Amino acid sequence: MAVLVLGPDLVIASANPAAEQLTGQGARRLVGKAVAQLFSFQEPLILERLADGDAQLFARGAGVRINDQPVRRLDVMTAPVTHFPGWQMLVLHESVGVEALSGDGAGAGGGEGVALRAPEVLAHEIKNPLAGIRGAAQLLHRKLAGAERALTELITSEVDRIAKLIDQMQSLSQRSAEPVVPSNLHEAVRRAQAIIAAGHPAAVAIEEEFDPSLPPVLCNPDALVQVLLNLLTNAREACGQRPASRIAVRTRFASGIQVHAGPGGKPLRLPIELRVSDNGPGIDPGVRDHIFEPFVTAKKQGQGLGLPLVQKLVRDMNGRITHDRDDTSGWTHFRLHLPIAKADSAGLKKARP
Repeated sequence: MAVLVLGPDLVIASANPAAEQLTGQGARRLVGKAVAQLFSFQEPLILERLADGDAQLFARGAGVRINDQPVRRLDVMTAPVTHFPGWQMLVLHESVGVEALSGDGAGAGGGEGVALRAPEVLAHEIKNPLAGIRGAAQLLHRKLAGAERALTELITSEVDRIAKLIDQMQSLSQRSAEPVVPSNLHEAVRRAQAIIAAGHPAAVAIEEEFDPSLPPVLCNPDALVQVLLNLLTNAREACGQRPASRIAVRTRFASGIQVHAGPGGKPLRLPIELRVSDNGPGIDPGVRDHIFEPFVTAKKQGQGLGLPLVQKLVRDMNGRITHDRDDTSGWTHFRLHLPIAKADSAGLKKARP
């Protein structure tokens, strides 16, 4: 998505690569130009909100002319930059093809209304701020060097993953499963740990017990990271207040586990086990048998959607997830079982820890 940072005088101060591509001009030519020189908006409310400086707006399918090009239908978002009075971000991207809702603010060119803050665009209301975050991370990436760039890369990759997850949630019941590929199980664990550590520097340290001989598993890498994020976050919340909190992640072979999920209903072996454990108080016994059902939760502010989504993502990868509580040792375990990648896949490497 094209992201432009605007100064108080509505002059472009910075632009990401997508903005360069959208306008057909490099960042050096864009910087210093007034928005009105570059863009002509058929919806006058957009310029009014930009002139306001502190207002936010999301317009779907707005008519926009860039330089002397033909009018294009773009989704447009404006938002102020926190702690910098007068500074704004302007985000533009190709409309996804959903027709705008009719309204009072008809555009001058085609008479079509622009949808502003409508419930029907809830997903876009979430994804467009994400686009701003992604664009800001890209701009910061250009100004940083060395190890600091890893943080901006993490932000960008996480925004992409979250946006993809929103797309999946929009059509959760209709969509086909995401493709699975040979993946390093331990790399997914480390990526999830890095994300949690970046957001919660004081989080409980995660103990690792990895089997270095494990071959690649067959999974969707992004979905696996999402599963691990949910499980590790739940574990952190469960034991975070205990004086001797512990979270452990273990990988191992678990021969003998199979499901009838292969082609034609053939048995599919799930020999790889990933276990996420914590020494928290455990899940309320009254809901333990229903934790993978939607809207079932023991958390005071929980929505009961995290574990059902985890189960859905795991099953889409032909895997299985189970839960058990060891009251004797005081540990709660979530066990994820996944199929092994085919031995004849090219370039496979062992899942080094």
